Amino acid sequence: MLSCWEAALGAAVSVPVFLFVAAPYIRRYVAGGRCKSTARLEGKVVIITGANTGIGKETARDLAKRGARVIIACRDTAKAEAAANEIRAETGNQQVIVKKLDLADTKSIREFAERFLAEEKELHILINNAGVMLCPYSKTADGFEMHLGVNHLGHFLLTFLLLERLKQSAPARIVNVSSLAHHGGRIRFHDLHGEKSYNRGLAYCHSKLANVLFTRELARRLQGTKVTANALHPGSVSSELVRHSFVMTWLWKIFSFFLKTPCEGAQTSIYCAVAEELESVTGQYFSDCQPAYVSPHGRDDETAKKLWRVSCELLGIQWD
Repeated sequence: MLSCWEAALGAAVSVPVFLFVAAPYIRRYVAGGRCKSTARLEGKVVIITGANTGIGKETARDLAKRGARVIIACRDTAKAEAAANEIRAETGNQQVIVKKLDLADTKSIREFAERFLAEEKELHILINNAGVMLCPYSKTADGFEMHLGVNHLGHFLLTFLLLERLKQSAPARIVNVSSLAHHGGRIRFHDLHGEKSYNRGLAYCHSKLANVLFTRELARRLQGTKVTANALHPGSVSSELVRHSFVMTWLWKIFSFFLKTPCEGAQTSIYCAVAEELESVTGQYFSDCQPAYVSPHGRDDETAKKLWRVSCELLGIQWD
C-alpha cells in the first residue's frame, strides 16, 4: 500500500505531466473559432476604431493583408502610426492610414467624419471596435458616463455620420464589438450616467448591452439597403482593455495561458467583416465565428427602440 508521502509525490508529478500533455488541447479550445474566408478586399475602404492595439490592430493587419484600404481611427495617433508602420511593413499594403478620433468627445467624432467624407468617396466596412473597461467614475467631454459615452454613444454618433456613405457604397457592413458581458447589463434609463450609483464592472456590462441593442435596432432600420449590422463577442483576450484595474491586470497575467491572443480574439471581427456567407445576414450576434446566444435583455425590441430615441436626444441628432 502506498504511503501518504508516496501518494502525494505521485499526485505532484502527475498534475504537471497532465498539464503538459493537455496544454495543446487546452490552447486549441481557448483559441476558439477562426475565420476561414479567403475573401480579397482590393478596392474596399475600411474604418476600424481603436486599431492601434489589441484585437483592433490584428483586425487591421488581416484586412490590410486582404488588400483593403484601412483607416485606423484612434485617439493616440502616435501609437496608431507605430501600428500602421508595422502593418504596412508586414503586408506591403501602403493604404493603411491613421486618422485622429476621440470617441469621448463628440466634437472629435464630427471632425473625423467631416474629414473622412471629404477625402473618401466610399466606405464598405465600419468596425466599431474601440472601447473602455473598468474605468473609475468619469465623464466624457460632453458629460456622458465614460463607458456609455465611448462604447455606445460615440459609436452611435460615428455610425450616424457615416451611414449615407455606407449606403452609397453598398453592399456594406457595420460590425459592433460587444461582449459576453452584455448578459450582466441593464439599460438603466433612470440613471444612464451612473450619478445615483456606480459600479465600474456593471457600467461596462451596461454599455455592452447597449451595443447589442443598437445593432438590433440598426439592422431593423437598414432592411433593404444592403447595409448589414452585426455584433460580436471576441472572447476573453489578453489585451490592454483591463488596464484601469490593477486586480484584473494581475489576473490576466497569471491566467494568460487561458486567454485568447489578440490575433485569436480578432477572428470573429474579421469573420463578420469578410465572410461571404454573411453578405445578407444582419441583426445577429456572433462568438467564435458562429451565431451565439443573446440575453433576453438583448432581445428586447422596446428597450432597443427607447435606447435609440434617448441616444438621439443625448447627442442632439435626428435619426429616423
